[in-house]
Amino acid sequence: MLGYPDRGSLAGREALALAERIAHPFSFALVLQYASMLHLDRGESELALQQIDAVEALAAEQRIGFAMEPKLLRGAALIAQGAFEEAVAFLREGLAGPAAARVRCYGIARLADALTRHGKHGAALAAARDGLAVVERTGHRQWEAELHRLKGIALSGLNKRVDGQNAFEEAMRIARGQRAKSYELRGATSLARLWGEQGRRAEASDLLAPIYGWFTEGFETADLKEAKALLYDLA
Repeated sequence: MLGYPDRGSLAGREALALAERIAHPFSFALVLQYASMLHLDRGESELALQQIDAVEALAAEQRIGFAMEPKLLRGAALIAQGAFEEAVAFLREGLAGPAAARVRCYGIARLADALTRHGKHGAALAAARDGLAVVERTGHRQWEAELHRLKGIALSGLNKRVDGQNAFEEAMRIARGQRAKSYELRGATSLARLWGEQGRRAEASDLLAPIYGWFTEGFETADLKEAKALLYDLA
């Protein structure tokens, strides 16, 4: 999230290798789940699903519980594959599960994402607000910027574009405060797209270009590909 997706991928592979060497089933299952989350952040849904399948098989074989609810991860992977209705079903079921607490805000964020992509902007806005309420209640702020960004997308979909812009700007402010460059890029991409739709193409490009230009790796990831394509369209 600091803006080094390739280094993150390397660290994930090292964690998996260590977990296999230790051969402690619960630790291995936990690493597999975080590895799937890493692939999802990079936009690699097929690799994420492989890790989710592996952790579910391991849990069944070793008769162990989950550190985090795998249905949330599977739902997130289905979003990337365009199966929005199925994703919503998995995410709602996962959020009701006993192992959702560790990643509740992540699950809610992905639910808001699935709903807005499915055209259900009102429900997506409610989900994002619910997630932000959980953030304030728990102090767990890892996905706070992302929840504000998704709130902005939902508001824009409801034609509340000023409120949407404010939400995108808040997402970027929080991301900068956390040095979460990847989330700052997502916020800037969303705001630049909104401005582009309003005919503010030069402003949109001026906003997004320097943030995209900051990155030195990860150009094959979904976030950077999306930002690059948008910059091309804005030129």
